[in-house]
Amino acid sequence: MILSTIDGTIVATALPTIAADLGNEELRSWVITTYLLALIATMPLYGKLGDLYGRKRVYITAISIFTVGSMLCGAAGSMEQLLVARFIQGIGAGGIGALAMAIVADIVPARQLGRWLGYQGAIFACASLVGPLTGGLFVDNLSWHWAFYVNLPFAAASIFIVATQLNVPYQRIRHSLDILGAVLLTSALACVVLAASIGGRTNDWGSPAVLGLGAAVVVLAALFVVHERGAPEPILPFRLMRQKVVRYAAGLNATSGAVFASGIYFIPVFVQQVQGLSATESGFLLVPFMFTTAFTTLLAGRAVERTGRYRAWPILGSVIAIGAVVVLTTLGLDTPAWLIAVYGAFLGAGVGFVMQTSLLALQNGAEQRDTGVATSSALLSRMLGSTLGVAVCSAALQSQLPEGPATVVGYADALPAVYYAALPVTFVMLVLALRLPQVRLREDARFDFDPPGDAPVAH
Repeated sequence: MILSTIDGTIVATALPTIAADLGNEELRSWVITTYLLALIATMPLYGKLGDLYGRKRVYITAISIFTVGSMLCGAAGSMEQLLVARFIQGIGAGGIGALAMAIVADIVPARQLGRWLGYQGAIFACASLVGPLTGGLFVDNLSWHWAFYVNLPFAAASIFIVATQLNVPYQRIRHSLDILGAVLLTSALACVVLAASIGGRTNDWGSPAVLGLGAAVVVLAALFVVHERGAPEPILPFRLMRQKVVRYAAGLNATSGAVFASGIYFIPVFVQQVQGLSATESGFLLVPFMFTTAFTTLLAGRAVERTGRYRAWPILGSVIAIGAVVVLTTLGLDTPAWLIAVYGAFLGAGVGFVMQTSLLALQNGAEQRDTGVATSSALLSRMLGSTLGVAVCSAALQSQLPEGPATVVGYADALPAVYYAALPVTFVMLVLALRLPQVRLREDARFDFDPPGDAPVAH
């Protein structure tokens, strides 16, 4: 998880240098978009593959694909080669986070799951911060190629540990893979990400390209629903959505992802554009935000393990997030950097209480056969929420910037619009948290790790 999380952010710092070295500046944003496209499109497929073929072997495959992609990225000699390599890297990354959390749900009783998901949430938060700082370090002291080569020794260690130490049994079953469902779903998701990536940036929201992508999403989604209703083994079982806890937990993951993005992407924009801080200084200003995100995921996880109840935490987190977004709408030209860090810390605390407890609720409510696809669906909701959140907040920012060259005063007046746009999302998050059912947590793990000799179990 450290690998995929750091790689998702390390490129942000190195990207200007990469574009200057390889040329084709107009393709620069696609270095991130291509990776995100592949990651989001393959995430639900990995969940189903893990359920069908066993998570251990699929997990090793995902790490291996990610490693190959990293090698190709580091060796890229043109922007076009880098984009192809980033797509391959994203295909591998799509399975790393989803399968890691599904594996934990397999081997840890739900009563203890909050604590372990809290550990993973803390890892995610820390790695999200380490990525940009590490990218800057490599660019300044080595070369941008090492932003990708650094993955190789960690990937090798990960494969060795998973191959030799991880023991995740699964029952052999007759199965078929829903290829058409996978194609329709990934195509629809790709159109969503593309529309969010170009809308309000390279193309107006009302442009033919964006409207065409929106129409494609509607058509593909309709075809996907029709197909899945008759598929013997659907890639995304609709029986999951019939469970209230799954529906509301998925919504909480989407909204918390959007609120998280409003902090990690736009607080640095404010302090760089308005207060003149460097990229490294703005990265350090995010430390309180990431620290409280990590701390509250751990705090909520341990509390859930102790009490067996999770519902109060996303409610508390939503209330804190609402307060944090309200005060962030007051940012102005004279707001000191330390106060922005405090506001960010409160926002991180709210998001941390929501993210992992909602994932725990979903995993606990899903059937054993759906653990992988349920986990990947929750993380997919979070990624889509983050992607769309960035798109909406960016559109709000652009709409308030004056025409002509942007000035410090212009940015100071425009950036609060980002948090006015995020405020309705926090209220939706609170409503979802209030409606989230409290389901009794399982006291045992999903698998018996001492099965009889003739049990149909594979490793």
